[in-house]
Amino acid sequence: MSNLYQKYGTKSLKFFEHAILVLIALSTLFAIGEEVLTVIDNGRVTLADLLLMFIYLEVLAMVANYAEVGKLPIRMPVYIAIVALARYMILDMKAMDEWRVLAVSAAALILALTVLVIRYGQIAWPYPREPMNRDKTDL
Repeated sequence: MSNLYQKYGTKSLKFFEHAILVLIALSTLFAIGEEVLTVIDNGRVTLADLLLMFIYLEVLAMVANYAEVGKLPIRMPVYIAIVALARYMILDMKAMDEWRVLAVSAAALILALTVLVIRYGQIAWPYPREPMNRDKTDL
């Protein structure tokens, strides 16, 4: 039974994993298209529009990386979170009180420090290399 699960269960899970990745990529492309149409309708590009498209680009890069390597570097979602916080501050700066500005700034700083810690950990304690004979595209 265990051998049967390894043969068909793992392949089924990989199929659904790839299907969801395609769904995420298509949804992101749709959102980018909506944003481009909004920019065209408005007749101008704002910094908020650019940052939102940058977030979408990072999501696509994250999907591509995960599809190619089979792993998701934790730094990518952290980068997206930092840009999202920056976008939030840019859009709502005038409506935010001092404490909220400090809280959002502190959150961005903590995320940036998290990236530094993760990078240091990757350099100081690298993972062992995987064997090159594994084919990650085999469903």
